Amino acid sequence: MSRSTSTVAVLDYGSGNLHSVVRALTYAGAAVELTADPAAAGAADGLVVPGVGAFAACMDQLRAVGGPAIIKERVAAARPVLGICVGHQVLFSAGEEHGADASGVGIFPGTIRQLPAERLPHMGWNEVVPGPGARFFPGVRRFYFVHSYAALAADDLPREAVAMWTNHAGVDFISAVEYGPVLATQFHPEKSGEAGHDLLRRWVESLAG
Repeated sequence: MSRSTSTVAVLDYGSGNLHSVVRALTYAGAAVELTADPAAAGAADGLVVPGVGAFAACMDQLRAVGGPAIIKERVAAARPVLGICVGHQVLFSAGEEHGADASGVGIFPGTIRQLPAERLPHMGWNEVVPGPGARFFPGVRRFYFVHSYAALAADDLPREAVAMWTNHAGVDFISAVEYGPVLATQFHPEKSGEAGHDLLRRWVESLAG
């Protein structure tokens, strides 16, 4: 493997399709380490925060390995972070489940809420429409989703953030965000075939400079 290969740490905090993510990132050209070690997570060229399940439970697991501090330190230093599914959701300020709010990492303002749609969960392939200036989305592509909660409004996002949008059963929600060193996707790129591979490849290549 070339010495110039970008290194990626996948944060192992007990949540997410960890091995699928590792395989997909390796296929995209990264040297990947699955780790819960803060030093390794901080030193890698890119950090991936996966996640599946409930927002509050993922936050508890993330705190147990010091995840919020690792993420905040990387963002403050403009070092790349990729959040996937609930790993995307926890980057917001809070998540609302069963009438109660749980605190998130707080990279983005706003609350994750249940999709007000008749058909839940939102499961399967759907279109992602990029906002103006998106770096990693060359156009409308289809990705794979499995979720019932999402960010529903972009009003609270920082002015510099670029939101991607998806519609499920008549409801628009934020399906991805690009903000400085952060890329966060509600969908699963590691399960999204060629479109997902292309996105991960673009992200891995961006780590080199």
